[in-house]
Amino acid sequence: MAAVAEADETGERAPSDYARITEQLLGRWPENAIEPSLTRITAVMDLLGQPQRAYPVIQVAGTNGKSSTARMIASLLRSLGLRTGLYTSPHLADMRERIEIDGELITAEDFVQAAGDVAPFIAAVDARADAEGGTPVTFFETMTAIALAAFADAPVDVAVVEVGLGGSWDATSVCDPQVAVVTRVDIDHAEMLGDTLEQIAAEKAGIIKPGSFAIIAEQDQEAAPVLAARIAEVGVPAAWEGTSFAVADRSIAVGGQLLTLQGLAGVYEDVFVPLFGKHQAENAAIALAAVEAFVGGGATPLDGDVVRDGFAEVTSPGRLEIVRRGPTVLVDAAHNPAGAAALAQALGEAFAFTHVVGVVAVLADKDARGLLRSLEPVLDEVVITQNSSPRALPVDDLAAIAVQVFGPERVITERHLAAALDAGIRLAEEADTYAASGVIVTGSVVTAGEARALLLRGRS
Repeated sequence: MAAVAEADETGERAPSDYARITEQLLGRWPENAIEPSLTRITAVMDLLGQPQRAYPVIQVAGTNGKSSTARMIASLLRSLGLRTGLYTSPHLADMRERIEIDGELITAEDFVQAAGDVAPFIAAVDARADAEGGTPVTFFETMTAIALAAFADAPVDVAVVEVGLGGSWDATSVCDPQVAVVTRVDIDHAEMLGDTLEQIAAEKAGIIKPGSFAIIAEQDQEAAPVLAARIAEVGVPAAWEGTSFAVADRSIAVGGQLLTLQGLAGVYEDVFVPLFGKHQAENAAIALAAVEAFVGGGATPLDGDVVRDGFAEVTSPGRLEIVRRGPTVLVDAAHNPAGAAALAQALGEAFAFTHVVGVVAVLADKDARGLLRSLEPVLDEVVITQNSSPRALPVDDLAAIAVQVFGPERVITERHLAAALDAGIRLAEEADTYAASGVIVTGSVVTAGEARALLLRGRS
């Protein structure tokens, strides 16, 4: 690919540059086609002068909960008066969603500038790969370079960086984190990470490096020893959920939940988190521990009011997000059985629905049967559909699985997501318990993003 961005003769960039750059980026080696290596991203960052060394990093790996946890960490850090960079993936609708500076999406102008800054170095590494018959710099590697360069240029006081996939060879591991966070490890991306919890945990444990402080979520008995072995190998301090920190108490509140959190250095009461589900409470405890580890080595308590302010400002788009009312429609990016199980638990706990319609579209490389089984107990009906991704599981294939899980009488099929949303809303409206009916749209980040765009556009 040619340079990511170019200036015209006057040095000015045209308004169309952002659209042109995003199109070029999407033409790169795709996000799901992984060639495990840090060689390319390391070469790019070396040529850039290693901007990721210009600020401390908190890196977040795991199977589920990474994005929400990273967002909570960044919000807490901002409440402490620190200027933050936040890098998450994938995006729901706009590529800029992956890069936030001080709580705001990077502007199109700044994105174009950062992309232009890294372009010559991406091109140099591409040329070397072409000469040697290797893989060019991938889409995710390019996005990571853009984000890390933008954070240095801002500049930020600290960057919160979510791992894309795995850990040890993920492009974000060009960073050496001051705090390494591992959320719960479950089976996902088995074709790349391995089909056992031990194998997956070993990849995610790679973010724990000398000089870091490890914050570890509660883990299954297969994953915990692998993470413990890595911690012992590199000789770093570590804090484990359930031992060093925990959710001490939680209750349902309007618009979220009210928590008492046991941190590394103190107990924090009356913490309102405007997100739903036990899993988000656990993410909050992990985020709090990470920030305590970052600012005081886990030995100094934070100001309680600052903690409450930080959590009160948290958002996590596409995570049990209400996008329509009358009937209530929520979107959630759950894309594996564990994520769907957390979604099902949160639906039953936080919403008084007596009739729930699911609208589901998944990607072909996911455990569709396991995901549907996790959702089956809380869905009265399910509308099976297909999103626009070239990786989407064909609607007929997903419908066949759904019939086996739900029975034919509970399954409706619509080939297009817009029609499926209409069908789901209609079913909720027609239910005898209309006043307490809801629709949940889920199955993948793509599904959540496309549904969110359709429904929010219709509301504006």
